[in-house]
Amino acid sequence: MTQTDAPAVLARGLTKRFGAFTAVDHVDLAIAKGEVVGFIGPNGAGKSTTIRMLCGLLRPSSGSARVAGYDVGDHPEAVREHIGYMSQKFSLYGDLTVRENLHFFGGLYGVPRRDIEERIRTAVMMAGLAGREDALVRTLAGGWKQRLALGCAILHRPPVLFLDEPTSGVEPEARRRFWDLIHDLASGGVTVLVSTHYMDEAEYCNRIALIDSGRMVAIGSPSELRQRQLGGTLYELECSALGAASEALRQAPAVIDAAIFGDKLHVLLERAEAASDLQPLLARQGIQVGTPHVITPTLEDVFVRLVSRPRAAQAAA
Repeated sequence: MTQTDAPAVLARGLTKRFGAFTAVDHVDLAIAKGEVVGFIGPNGAGKSTTIRMLCGLLRPSSGSARVAGYDVGDHPEAVREHIGYMSQKFSLYGDLTVRENLHFFGGLYGVPRRDIEERIRTAVMMAGLAGREDALVRTLAGGWKQRLALGCAILHRPPVLFLDEPTSGVEPEARRRFWDLIHDLASGGVTVLVSTHYMDEAEYCNRIALIDSGRMVAIGSPSELRQRQLGGTLYELECSALGAASEALRQAPAVIDAAIFGDKLHVLLERAEAASDLQPLLARQGIQVGTPHVITPTLEDVFVRLVSRPRAAQAAA
């Protein structure tokens, strides 16, 4: 592999311990130049800790990682010079104007003075804030603040961008526009690792890395994860008493799992022919039930299955 072919982000056995607690447990990850990878996992799964290690903000307990060609343990300052980072907590200064924030972050990132005005104009246009350069940031709506924060993070034109739950609490339309900006950056060769707890956002990624309890449980494109990870046939079922129905089905032969999705159940079966047993089983419990039908798994189905599988094994041990 040549230097130009090397992954923009490469982690091998990346581990972080805090005393006796292992927050990140031997994570392997490789991200190509210009790739958008979604980092998905429940709260406390290790997403933010992994990102902070890759940004050179936390030193790994063991394992290794290289970002933009630099080792995160040996050269964290060089890593930070070659990345953009946007945290889940809004980091701009509300009492400064849009332009003042951009000037501040431009200086912080070492943008050459001769380039700063042109880059500020680009960031303002990207954020949709033309004509509002003198507005105080605290007066802006959430979507504008979010796009402005992204503009600040890329003023120095980093080759790698880390976004830690950047759209948390932002309305769906603004989230969609934000993802359009991410893909514009990726089309220009920027590598993006973005953590999110919104499953619909994961569909926008080239690949998805699922993490739980500090361990990587799966990685692949959205279509690959939907097709390969359930280990059975998924059915949707309308019925009354969803809680009681899901409990009854989990005890039934050939049922791998049953989970409530909105006003329906998603039932994963080992064998498709077992679907004919679902209605009579629930009817004997006094539960009204419709006809089960096969559905295509969503990423949420995959996520629930992959997260519940190791936890069930731990409980049984």
